[in-house]
Amino acid sequence: MKVAIAHDYLTQRGGAERVVLSMVKAFPDAEVHTLLYDPATTFSEFADVRVRTSRLNDVGFLRRDHRRALPLLPFAASRLKIDADVVLASTSGWAHGFDTGNATLVAYCYSPARWLYQHDRYLGENPPRLRSIGLQALRRPLIAWDKRAAQRVDHYLAISTVVQQRIYDVYGKTSTLVPAPLSGFASGARARPAELSDHLVRGGFHLCVSRLLPYKNVRQVLEAARIAGVNLVIVGKGSEAESLRMAAGQRGQVLSDLSDAEVAWLYARCDALIAASYEDFGLTPLEAAVHGKPSIALRFGGFLDTMIEGVTGVFFDEPTPELIAVAIGRARDVVWSGEAIKARAAEFSEDRYIDRLHSAVHAAATARNAVQGLPG
Repeated sequence: MKVAIAHDYLTQRGGAERVVLSMVKAFPDAEVHTLLYDPATTFSEFADVRVRTSRLNDVGFLRRDHRRALPLLPFAASRLKIDADVVLASTSGWAHGFDTGNATLVAYCYSPARWLYQHDRYLGENPPRLRSIGLQALRRPLIAWDKRAAQRVDHYLAISTVVQQRIYDVYGKTSTLVPAPLSGFASGARARPAELSDHLVRGGFHLCVSRLLPYKNVRQVLEAARIAGVNLVIVGKGSEAESLRMAAGQRGQVLSDLSDAEVAWLYARCDALIAASYEDFGLTPLEAAVHGKPSIALRFGGFLDTMIEGVTGVFFDEPTPELIAVAIGRARDVVWSGEAIKARAAEFSEDRYIDRLHSAVHAAATARNAVQGLPG
């Protein structure tokens, strides 16, 4: 089989981009097709991968902010042609709509597009007026495009049980659960971030690793840390970065553009991770678990798949500063077993992910060929 990989856009250093790198390990001969690709802002490992882009990639400001390209993305996606026997689409919005011809299309879905089906949560409270108006105007035609694209998918793979249900609710399709992998960086080399404040290290700190966007609820985590009287280090980039830096005060710090080794150092040295967003998978608690560190997380979605309450962390029921602060206090009262926490992380290894992915892709291709009367 000639396998190709499709991904929405390679312009960030996030969990989805790490999953694509694991897909490349599973299918090392595969080309990666994407709408936008900026080597400077995504993982350096993609430099060793054959990446093909849409024509939108020639427009520099779109690479820097893909949201500006929203009205153009469905047209660009529909015209991005892929020549392969099987296309594995890593998607939360666009890659399942690429022109795959007669290929078997397997969609690894992080979630049906959040800005279409969870737009209030995605935009957050008090979103910029123009962005909100623009999204509302585009929602109906984009939903129509998205649902047409979904019907072309031969088989869906869901990153978590909550996404399985969402795929069925939105598209009417069943899916196979294939949890995302833990990438190797979490247990690799460690290096203290040069900009990290000494007094935060001396006093101990909690950690929040997230894209700094309104729907990630990082501002609520910062306020909770203040209420609970703990130091907080925030790692990430996004539209809220500067305002969070201004609000961090003496007991907090925002760090951006860290290396994998620097993030691993923070995981290893933190008291606990705090995760307050409505996540479809919940990767960061697993990254903390590699280092034997517990997590304090929202009782929602993917966190329910990756965490075990009382063993790897504690939950809070709503992303409010007050409830997060209470959970921070509960976690401090527990004597955690680092070995039990690490054992949970081992269940989500990259090797296990690759085995599951191979099996799912082969099964989808075999089923498609059987329908068409072709050899398996």
